[in-house]
Amino acid sequence: MGSNLELFLVAVVVGSGATVIMDIWALLMSRLFDIPSLNYRMVGRWVGHIPRGKFVHGNIADASPISGERVIGWAAHYAIGIAFAWALLMIVGLEWIDEPTALPALLTGIVTSAAPFLIMQPGMGAGIAASKTPAPTTARLRSLMAHVSYGVGLYLTAVGLSALEIV
Repeated sequence: MGSNLELFLVAVVVGSGATVIMDIWALLMSRLFDIPSLNYRMVGRWVGHIPRGKFVHGNIADASPISGERVIGWAAHYAIGIAFAWALLMIVGLEWIDEPTALPALLTGIVTSAAPFLIMQPGMGAGIAASKTPAPTTARLRSLMAHVSYGVGLYLTAVGLSALEIV
């Protein structure tokens, strides 16, 4: 198998696994502490408006609905998770899967918090790092916790993949 294809396939597996763990974290936070999860329908609405030339909204909930926005939002969520895993693997090398360590995965989780802070939240009308929300510090901490859970997911998925010894 070619190294580019192998890198892509490993990124798909690791990124998808990490994103599932992030989603499990969100589900636990919702069920145990009544902390609402990100509404991926609104993410889909935001993403769906981008090809129409609209990247920034005053409030994404007020934007016109997009056909299939829930599916678009969830697909974007997983595609981004895979892209971040690919970036991690490009930096640390595919060999990391053979003996994964927690630090690169956790740092990736923390660093990827920049994406919602600087791109998604401003684009959806919440301001830079949720500055326009009623409780910005709470929103920031929730984003950071979600992305740290993604980093944990990167590590756990890599450990699982390493144990299978197929890479």
